[in-house]
This record gives sequence, C-alpha cells and structure tokens, in this order.
Amino acid sequence: MAGGGTLPSVTDDGDDRIVCHVDVDCFYASCERLRDPDLRGEPVVVGMGYEAGEPHGAVATASYEAREYGVESAQPISQALERLPRMARARQDPDLDPADAGHYRPVDLEYYREVAAEIKEILRECADRIREVSVDEAYLDVTERTAWTVADGRPLAEGYARHIKDRIAREVGVPASVGVAPNMSAAKVASDHDKPDGLVVVEPGEVRDFFAPLPVSAVHGVGPVTARELRDLGVETAGDLAAADPGRLRAAFGERGATLHDRARGRDDREVTPKGRPKSLSRESAFTEATDDPERQRETVVGLAADVADRAAGKDALYRTIGIKVVTPPYDVNTRERSLPGPVADADLVREVALDLLGEFVGEPIRKLGVRVSNLQFAAAEQARLDGWDGPPGTDGDEAGTDTGTEDDADTDANGQSSLADFDA
Repeated sequence: MAGGGTLPSVTDDGDDRIVCHVDVDCFYASCERLRDPDLRGEPVVVGMGYEAGEPHGAVATASYEAREYGVESAQPISQALERLPRMARARQDPDLDPADAGHYRPVDLEYYREVAAEIKEILRECADRIREVSVDEAYLDVTERTAWTVADGRPLAEGYARHIKDRIAREVGVPASVGVAPNMSAAKVASDHDKPDGLVVVEPGEVRDFFAPLPVSAVHGVGPVTARELRDLGVETAGDLAAADPGRLRAAFGERGATLHDRARGRDDREVTPKGRPKSLSRESAFTEATDDPERQRETVVGLAADVADRAAGKDALYRTIGIKVVTPPYDVNTRERSLPGPVADADLVREVALDLLGEFVGEPIRKLGVRVSNLQFAAAEQARLDGWDGPPGTDGDEAGTDTGTEDDADTDANGQSSLADFDA
C-alpha cells in the first residue's frame, strides 16, 4: 500500500488522553461502491442470506440513499423490495421509475475483510494502541502522536484525525467518520454525531456539555431497553443522566447504572487495549414493529444465521452451541440453544437449528431476533463438519430457558448496519 503523508509527532504534557473512534460509513455498501464505482450516489442494499435476484434474506446494510425510501437494517429483503424495487426490474417495467429503484447485492464477507485489512494497516501506522471492535470499527489511542494544544484555532488532535480520515479515503477509497475525545465512550458518541464522513472533536472539559442535549440513547452502552427504562425514571437526555442521583441509578441498574452515569458526565477510565478472542458470535435484528408473520421471522433468522456462520468461518472458529434470542412484547427476552456432539463449522446446520428453535414461537408477535454460535474453538487448519447430524428436539441443551435480565444489545450500529453483539444465554 502506498504510504500517506506524515504529521509531526507531538506529546501533550497534560494527563488527558486522545482517543479516536474510527467507523467506516455503511461499510458493506461502501465496499460494493469501491468494487463498482457506478453505485456511488445510488441506493445500495446489501443482504445477508440473500442471493442475487431472489426475494429472501435480510438487510445487512442500507446506504443513506436507500434509507430515504424506508429501507432499514434487519428488514426482510422482501419488505425492502416493496419500498425500493430492484434497478433491473425498474428498467423493464414501464410503471416503475428507475430514479426510485436501488441496487441489491449479497454479502461478500471475504471481500469486505480484504478492504478492512487495508484500513487497519493504516490505523496501525497511525496509532500505538488499537482496539479493533469489528471489521469496520476501531479505537485508537493517539496520545503520543498529537496533542490537545490549539494552533490556528483548532486542536492539533483535530488535524491528526483528519489526516487519518484522508488516508483512508485516498488509499482505500471508502469514507469514514471519526470522533476525537479524551476517552473511548465520548469518542464513540462523537463519531456517531455527524455521519456520514464526519469529524467531531470533543476537547477535555467539554464532554459533559457536549453530551447534555443528546438523547439518553446516545450514551455509549444505553440500548433501546435501557433507554426506555431510563425514560420511565424521567431521564430523557444525557444531561438528565449526568444529573441523576447515582444511588437511584445503581438501585435500578446495579453497577451498570453507575457506569452509565459516569459516561454521561464524561468519565471513562478504560484503556484502549486489543480485544481477545470472542467467546461467542451473534447477530441481532429488530423489527420496526412486532410481527407475527412467520415468513418474515423465518427470513430474518435465515439471514442472521448465514451472517453469523460467515463471520465464524472468517475467524477460523468452530462452535459447539447454536442459539437464538427472541424478544416478545413488551420486552420479554427468551433464549434457546442447542448443544452439538462436537465442534463444527457448518452454515447449513446453523440455519437448520436456528429455525428449529424458532419453531417454539410460531404465532407469537416478535420484536427482535438474534442468532448466536458459542463454545468457540479456533483452528487454523481445516474446519470440521458433523455430517449426518440430525439434531432432533430433545438434544441436550435444547432449551436454555428464559432470560429475565435486561435486554440491551444495540439493534443496529450508527451506519444502519446490523450489529454484531453477544447476547446473554
């Protein structure tokens, strides 16, 4: 890869860290545009469990142009097609306007990982400590590379962050949003604040004021369920959360309540350190409204299962447990899982087991679905396959019971891309 320009290395004499959160905008769609430049500026939908020309699967990523038509992450492809027809069909049907049609592509994780590798090569050159969160997202500690010192009306840290953005755009060809702040949670909120292709800097001493007017859901770690529970306590904004009684928050949410209170006040002492290997891999999707349509439910699970299996394959991971998460109204969280006789890497089996477990909820309205593989083993050699395993109901571990704890995984990331998050079993 061609090297980018360099900036002076400056060390701040103060104690304030400088953390960048880098998040590639609509990553899957951006990769498809990189492969096919004609897609730039056009509505692009990338589907998981989707094959070209088919109406099955679920939306993994919708570009900002596609979202204007009501296409959302986690939607069944069939529903997305009702709102945004395929371009090929629009060009053949005189009743459809190609200006109101979109381009549909299946997920190609192998290609996306190649693009991500180029991006992360740049990030490693730009920071001494990196925490890679996902294929398209990372935290960088750049404290030793730049400073909060203001020059020409802006912090040097802002110029360094723009240098990182420009290298990604110039050398890889995809847009990224970057947030700069004194800690990880504030940097994450900053990168989400002005998408796409944004750059937001929150200087030391300004984090609480920056957070104050934001909805409480903007605080890193506050998912939709926690946001609802906080609103029930009269906490509507991040400022309300910062001003709330810590004892009351701890009584409602345990130590997690204290953590969220600190983050809303601009406090986050976590270090930017590499992540270890995951214990499980999961993907979740929320419906705009609870649905009892079995076809929509099945279509979503098929897409989630395909994506989780692809991610596991990309990490050379075998798994011994396959599970699902089903959230029913109002916010009841149910998890079911099945243990296998041995570790496998089998996308068809993930789909079949997940659909079988979903069968318990036939006819019930569902707000959210998730698929997970766990009890992971990592192998650099060839992956195992458990040929002929039928997985009949009643297999040990078939029912994991109901999770009555707080359900708080984010439905989608700020890109509108379904989040990869572990759910409690």
